[in-house]
Amino acid sequence: MSQGAGPGHSTDASAKMPPLSGLRVLDLSQVMAGPFCCMLLGDMGADVIKVEPPGVGDQTRKSMGFRMKGEDSPGFLALNRNKRSITLDLKSEEGRRILYKLVETADILVENSRPGVAKRLGADYDTLSKINPRLIYASISGFGQTGPWSQRPGFDLIAQAMGGVISATGIPGAEPVKSGIPVGDLGAGMFACYGILSAVIGRERTGRGQYVDSSLLDAALSLSVWESTEYWATGISPGPLGTANRMSAPYQAFAASDGNFVVGAANQKLWLIFCDVIGRPELKDDPRYAGAVDRVKLRSELAEELRPTFRTRSAEEWVDMFLAAGVPAGPINDYSAALDNEHVRHRQAVIEIDHPIEGRFKALGFPAKLSDTPASVRRPPPLLGQHNEEILAELGLNETNSGAVS
Repeated sequence: MSQGAGPGHSTDASAKMPPLSGLRVLDLSQVMAGPFCCMLLGDMGADVIKVEPPGVGDQTRKSMGFRMKGEDSPGFLALNRNKRSITLDLKSEEGRRILYKLVETADILVENSRPGVAKRLGADYDTLSKINPRLIYASISGFGQTGPWSQRPGFDLIAQAMGGVISATGIPGAEPVKSGIPVGDLGAGMFACYGILSAVIGRERTGRGQYVDSSLLDAALSLSVWESTEYWATGISPGPLGTANRMSAPYQAFAASDGNFVVGAANQKLWLIFCDVIGRPELKDDPRYAGAVDRVKLRSELAEELRPTFRTRSAEEWVDMFLAAGVPAGPINDYSAALDNEHVRHRQAVIEIDHPIEGRFKALGFPAKLSDTPASVRRPPPLLGQHNEEILAELGLNETNSGAVS
């Protein structure tokens, strides 16, 4: 990290620079969790160098069953903007030599190999921290670097299963259902980013980097806040609830006359308004549903009580009526509606990126909006090895004197 005024201060020259400008990240990861973590850092201004195996690159380049124009998959494009690509054979002495020169210039390294692989390649934290004691080294794995499960292969599906997520997802009595969003993968990437940036701040005091250990299982467990709390409080492992909520009722999807919508009467005030909106004031005085704890305990019974009422109007009518009264409600959008509406356009949640092969393609925008130094796209997702010559030149090398670059 570039030295300057220090945390909490800025100079006129640096005030409008992206917040992570001056940080160099080596992205040795593949697929989702690691690339997502490094993309988040790149979006905020870090110089991210993606180190890929020659010839094949990140395996996500060739994944998924569809393409747009080029050979790289849409999944790769979605996770690798704001990066430069260099190809290195880390199994070769020359490849490691170049990696070590990159490490001398780096602030952060992220890898997501199975525990032990980086050490066999000579790219583990103990080795690299001797080259650069300020290096912050993050490993993302299925189950973490230690413990009896550490050597197991791990994917998001496995983390969701073993972390309890699948047991609490879906419809009661139906076959198991995983979360459609890969919470283990993306959660591990976000927690790694959180750990990395914490270590960056800590390094300002100590002058030394440190090791960050993030896993898909840890992420799945950490995001199970309500479920773990319910288990510890009741001694009963929570099961699936469909769209219902563990802490509030009614707080779920209901079928209207023409489709489904969601509504959340998450406190006593909203419950009383809710009863008036649906024209059922007698429910306010029903002792079965008098308090929040009562309604949660009889969640299924209350839902059955409400279903005939909701079938009397359309989903749009119910949503409009609830919103007019101040009760949170909304339609259940598919992605065609979720990604294309007035509010999402206003929030710039969908952006367009110019790519040398794909032309202009759509991507998700930046979920964190910074007022003075917002995230931006400075580079499209790189072609495999696109920046070999550029990065080697920065190291004082060239492709002819480095046999490891393809």
